[in-house]
Amino acid sequence: MRRSLSVMFGVGLSLLVAGSVLLGPLSAVVQADPPADQQYTGTKRCASCHFEQYMAYKKTGHSKAFETLTAKYQADANCLKCHTTGFGEASGFKADAADAALAGVGCESCHGPGSKHEEIAQQFKNVKDLSPEQEEAVNGSIWKMLPRNVCIECHNVQAHKKSQTPPELQK
Repeated sequence: MRRSLSVMFGVGLSLLVAGSVLLGPLSAVVQADPPADQQYTGTKRCASCHFEQYMAYKKTGHSKAFETLTAKYQADANCLKCHTTGFGEASGFKADAADAALAGVGCESCHGPGSKHEEIAQQFKNVKDLSPEQEEAVNGSIWKMLPRNVCIECHNVQAHKKSQTPPELQK
């Protein structure tokens, strides 16, 4: 598992570096933060079109990030910001049963809220071959990655050893 994640991270980082070399500085490639009118939809909604990616995701620690928290910490804001999707955002995780779709670190943790992407892609669900314009509309409606280093926001220390993680949860 660790090897596959490190390979995926390495490939992703390589693509990011290659893309910024080919396309110019990252700031020119990455869009601004998602518009305020976008809503988080949850990873299972992403899976309806991106099933292969979803099945790979289900095997990662990100998909189980919320489950790793004991009941005592499943309502702790310090934990939820890294163990859920969109916590602290208007349409993000709210620590109640209704938000089960946003428990864990889902697609939208890196790609931003997916409501607009889903809305635009839905128009073409019965189209076999998208025109370049249609494909651009669908692909342009989701962030390839948010315009900040979302990984480091949570992965700033190894296994919680130096963070504010309660001692009983430190590994």
